[in-house]
Amino acid sequence: MTDRLIRITTALAVATVAAVAAVISYRHAYELVSTHGETGLTARLVPFTVDGLIVAASMLILDANRRAKPVPALARWCLGAGIVATICANLAHGLGHGPIGALVSAWPALALAGSFELLMLLIRAEREEATRQGSDAAKTRRGAKVAQRAPAVPTMGQTIRERHQGGRSQRAIARELSIDRRKVKQIIDQAT
Repeated sequence: MTDRLIRITTALAVATVAAVAAVISYRHAYELVSTHGETGLTARLVPFTVDGLIVAASMLILDANRRAKPVPALARWCLGAGIVATICANLAHGLGHGPIGALVSAWPALALAGSFELLMLLIRAEREEATRQGSDAAKTRRGAKVAQRAPAVPTMGQTIRERHQGGRSQRAIARELSIDRRKVKQIIDQAT
């Protein structure tokens, strides 16, 4: 399997679980709110504030990660509070059916929070991979440009030997390169 196919399959699975869990979790929270004094539009909107807080905090954390900035403490706190609130609301909804009913009711909230965070991890990992690949490609391009632009600079020894082989005297080479004639002689002698 290719990396792309794995990411697509994972994203589809996470999105499916999140969608199903969101519908069930919403229904549990709505029934809990409506049986405890809220009606109408308020009863319908309160569950959105709980799961919306999870989404908003997760997106803020994702944004901070993408910008390589520290994650604000409030975002972490809101994410934790939203997860606890949705789990507690779902637990409370199922308490009338005993401990097993409470656990069964809590499962969609756990699945929703977990799948949404898995999706955020997948997005962050894909972004980090793309950033790393882009950085590697840029380094390769820069290296290729430097290699194309920078011709090999001959060393002093190579220059002296080439000029000597071209028929120049040691004194002439020393004058041209502004170095001591004894240094020129030493380099020529080392080459032979």
